[in-house]
Amino acid sequence: MEQDFFRPNTIGQRIARIRKMKGLKQETLAELIGISRQAMSNIETSDNIDDEKLAEIAKALDVAPEFIKNFNAGTGINNNIYQQNDGTINYNFNPIEKIVELYDALLRSEREKIELLQQLLQAEREKK
Repeated sequence: MEQDFFRPNTIGQRIARIRKMKGLKQETLAELIGISRQAMSNIETSDNIDDEKLAEIAKALDVAPEFIKNFNAGTGINNNIYQQNDGTINYNFNPIEKIVELYDALLRSEREKIELLQQLLQAEREKK
């Protein structure tokens, strides 16, 4: 049976996909729930996970456990609706916002480089 790209087969694969979408490293998620990176790796390759550990991971990822259980990457990028505390919550992940954040960071970096080069050029001019 061929795996559906948008619906990871195992709970571990779903956790890994959500973690990556949130921009977290495996090591970071492991620290958040108080386990080793190797233990986190084992979870992300497992077919099953106990409810208590799933609740801890869901809390660290800021999602409901049901969201992880029912995760579908095809809709996960734009809008997932999941149940939490008997209420419906919309989870929005906007890739455009991430691109804008990265662009702003790159722009800041380039401006800093230009400023540094201007200072170096001014220092060279003052030497002459």
